[in-house]
Amino acid sequence: MFYEPSKGHGLPHDPSKAIVAPRPIGWISTIDRQGKINLAPYSFFNAFSTKPFIVWFSSEGEKDSATFAEETGEFVANLVSRELAQKMNRTAVDAPRGVSEFGYADLTMAPSRLVAPPRVAEAPAALECRVTEIIRPRALDGTQTSAVVVAGEVVGIHIDDAYLKDGMFDIVRAGNVGRLGYMDYASVDQTFSMRRPRWEKG
Repeated sequence: MFYEPSKGHGLPHDPSKAIVAPRPIGWISTIDRQGKINLAPYSFFNAFSTKPFIVWFSSEGEKDSATFAEETGEFVANLVSRELAQKMNRTAVDAPRGVSEFGYADLTMAPSRLVAPPRVAEAPAALECRVTEIIRPRALDGTQTSAVVVAGEVVGIHIDDAYLKDGMFDIVRAGNVGRLGYMDYASVDQTFSMRRPRWEKG
């Protein structure tokens, strides 16, 4: 089949998120100027570059995570392991502002080193970030979309030593969770390696 997204797909469910998958989940913790703390998962999340290490998350609408990050200039991206998947899902609840998702999901707040928002103590890894820019993408016709893209440079990285093996982060042990389409998720349970080829002259 072929379809133009602006004209509809005719399927029972939108396949777009299933096609662009799996997507890593940025479990974003933020704090506002009054000290209110928010924790929410974002499947529109990834890394831009390594030098400097810049990550981003995209909020579909002016939600607390993007609002707090823009207000204070900081956020923490926590890694979701397979063991934390259910608790991560609980933090997606549409709780009113002021309700602690940490408490609701029975998670522990741990202090960050270089930024104000706390991190998820149970997470295998966490990235402390300072906002570098906020982008509000536009559609082809020039109209502003509802998306708010928050980019941040990683200024500090926490890794639970239990997930280090031979000097490398053990992705399989952590079971990194990714979002698929519909209500589906995946976790890493095996990996394979390939070396990038080099062009041989002559």
